[in-house]
Amino acid sequence: MSSTMTHKGQTARIEFDDRDNILVGRLVGITDVVSFHAESVAELRAAFEEAVDDYLETCARIGKAPQQPASGKMMLRVAPEVHSAALMAAQAAGVSLNQWAARVLGEAARA
Repeated sequence: MSSTMTHKGQTARIEFDDRDNILVGRLVGITDVVSFHAESVAELRAAFEEAVDDYLETCARIGKAPQQPASGKMMLRVAPEVHSAALMAAQAAGVSLNQWAARVLGEAARA
């Protein structure tokens, strides 16, 4: 089982740990390690919000900007054949390569 939670602009991936019979979460999209766990969904939500609040407070206290998930800008390197095929697909769909790639990536990320 896997799911996500969001609080104050931070998102966490949630998984069930069958071995320990607990729910475990970790913030995604940042390199700082922020994790939490609980035995119920209600406890997990509280632990998640506490972890995010603590992370933001700690960043403020030490004068560090909290990391935010992706900016929305991305640079990709792909094989020329892939680039060409993607460009043709975008043109066939009547959209820019950027619009086409954003749609395809969005669909794949939701899958």
